[in-house]
Amino acid sequence: MTRGSRILLSCIYWAFVVYVFVPLFLMILMGFKDSKFIGFPIKSWTLNWYLDVFKSSEMLSVMGYSVAIAVLSTIISVFIGTWIAVLLEGRKFFGRAAIFGLTILPALVPGIISAISFRIYARLLGIEPGMFAIIWAHAVHNVPFVALVVMARLSTLPKSQSEAARDLGADPLVAFWRITLPYLAPAIMGASIFCLLLSFDDFVRSFFLGSYDPTLPVLIFAKLRSGMSPEINAIATVALVLTAILGVWAERYTRKSSKDSQ
Repeated sequence: MTRGSRILLSCIYWAFVVYVFVPLFLMILMGFKDSKFIGFPIKSWTLNWYLDVFKSSEMLSVMGYSVAIAVLSTIISVFIGTWIAVLLEGRKFFGRAAIFGLTILPALVPGIISAISFRIYARLLGIEPGMFAIIWAHAVHNVPFVALVVMARLSTLPKSQSEAARDLGADPLVAFWRITLPYLAPAIMGASIFCLLLSFDDFVRSFFLGSYDPTLPVLIFAKLRSGMSPEINAIATVALVLTAILGVWAERYTRKSSKDSQ
């Protein structure tokens, strides 16, 4: 690679970094403005907007509600996605392509179409809008991501390890529990964190399937209808920091687990 090419790639990289992080920095900055309106210049600064986020019982309740939905939907999607990945990886049987296609389909359907479909299907099944309906929709949407990540990890598992366990008298269940599952742990953890963030951030399905108790994205949308304010910036910043901490921890844990399993 020539020097000119390296300079060009470096410029493209830093332009992308600026494009991504400058808006986030401005959003965080506006949360400190001592005014009810967003805009420059910032003449005075305050922490009140951020303090109000943690003082508000409504905000804490909404965050807890969103976290509960994310955790429960992630548990369901990880269980189903891992089971499908184990079923499909390394096996050939009639209908495998159809099962794989149906597994991936929820990730390919546009969000608005998926949300409308879930709302119609929920009404057909007699499922009332609310927490259960949102968990169900989020879990179905997240299953493809779990299946793909686990299948990718499972494809690198040396067959000799499972065969050695079988030779030592372990049945398929014991071999899976002691050999396969520990090997899949980094992939399952990574997929879990990804699903948590997807569910926590999901607006469309939460909006269509929710009831009077909003999730955090729905609440932010409701507040946006009355105009932008530093309060919204503070709420978004708190959510951003929490998800960033979770993402960094997951990345470090996954990297460490991958090294330990090699």
